[in-house]
Amino acid sequence: MLMSMTGYGKATGTFEGKKVTVELRSLNSKSLDLNMRLASTYKELEPQLRNLIAEMLDRGKVDMIIQIDSTGETKSVSINKDLAQAYFKDLREVNALIGGKTEDYLSLVLRMPDIYINEREELTDEERVWILDLTKQACEALNTFRRQEGKALENEFTARIGDIRSFLADIPQYEQERIETVKDRIRKGLEELQMQPDQNRLEQEMIFYIEKMDVSEEKMRLSNHLDYFMQTLTTINSGKKLGFISQEIGREINTLGSKSNHVEMQKLVVGMKDALEKIKEQILNTL
Repeated sequence: MLMSMTGYGKATGTFEGKKVTVELRSLNSKSLDLNMRLASTYKELEPQLRNLIAEMLDRGKVDMIIQIDSTGETKSVSINKDLAQAYFKDLREVNALIGGKTEDYLSLVLRMPDIYINEREELTDEERVWILDLTKQACEALNTFRRQEGKALENEFTARIGDIRSFLADIPQYEQERIETVKDRIRKGLEELQMQPDQNRLEQEMIFYIEKMDVSEEKMRLSNHLDYFMQTLTTINSGKKLGFISQEIGREINTLGSKSNHVEMQKLVVGMKDALEKIKEQILNTL
């Protein structure tokens, strides 16, 4: 089944009083282009997170955000009690020396330098496993989004391949007319030159010229490429392969155009090229 490279995935969980959100956004890219914005607590997990995302998302331009919100059950800041007591003692002694009247030492203490301590707990093995699992959930959500978009891509490809088949099926009706037109053109040219060529030789030359205009092989190869394209739609991560097949389809269409020598056939070829360009545009976003 096809998957788009465009997607969005999100997973949220709570671990020991911390609410953690993992968000993933992806766009098309030839390879994995990963940009990570991690909460400082999880910086050390970057290599493992990169490996996990590469394994689950394969490729694309991916933006990852891990955000932590406190639930109030834990605190990340505490007061340096020893330092607070020292400040309080000094302030009271200074106040006694200068004869001040204030007794609100606490408000003064809380404004003093280094009175607060930022607590940073060490990342436990349990939390490591938990955050990796949460990231996996976000990847799965993004891939679900990608599969939904992939279904739309599959419908688009099927419709455009159908258009090319339809144009290809209309070509035979003009082939005999095209050959007769070429024969008449050659005969009229000889008549204008007032030449009486050897009929056997003339027939041989006509056969040679008409064989060069024959498009039977191109039609067969184009039909085979269209079949192969549709078969490949059912395989996983087939975007690059579909790109190569579309190039082969383009070569056969171009050869048909160069050999057509007929206005209506040229119109059919233009229609094929238009459908193929729409296919190529969508392949750029196919995983």
